[in-house]
Amino acid sequence: MKNALYVLLGVMAGFLLAGALFFISRAPAGEPILLQPAPTEAPLAVHVIGAVPRPGLYEFPEGSRIQDAIDAAGGLLAEADESGLNLAALLEDGQQLSIPYAAGAAPPEEGTVLNLPSSDEEGGTDEVIEEELININSATLEELDSLPGIGPTTAQKIIDYRDENGPFTVIEDILNVSGIGPATFEDIKDLITV
Repeated sequence: MKNALYVLLGVMAGFLLAGALFFISRAPAGEPILLQPAPTEAPLAVHVIGAVPRPGLYEFPEGSRIQDAIDAAGGLLAEADESGLNLAALLEDGQQLSIPYAAGAAPPEEGTVLNLPSSDEEGGTDEVIEEELININSATLEELDSLPGIGPTTAQKIIDYRDENGPFTVIEDILNVSGIGPATFEDIKDLITV
């Protein structure tokens, strides 16, 4: 009788084990969860023109304001008329932001850089001086030497580089000249052209 009981327990344990294996090994039911990448918002592209030192196309994150666009373009020129601007307005993708000049102030001609000198010793007022951009493909040693951070040795290296490699195609090519690093380029980029 004891043997029959053991056999019965063995059969029941076998059924339980078979049921557990069947439950574990069967294919899962339902659809698998597919994780999507986190959405990233495209930046806003805004074209800034008018009375700013560096007009151009700039990209901003969602929620940026007109003041952010003006800051990216180098701030306002002295001739700018900001009375009609709402600096707190939100930027829109594809917007052209035109910073107006004050009445009677004309935009500078293309190819000029505006420099504000310090007051003279007699206490006179500052005036805007227009300077021609220095063409790094045709500038003389003296013209290159007049750039901030460029001495006669580096000016000669620029001339030697363009003689050996041909004319510069963009102003950033000047970084290929030995002795001109990013800091020097930042000082001269608004004063040179090709």
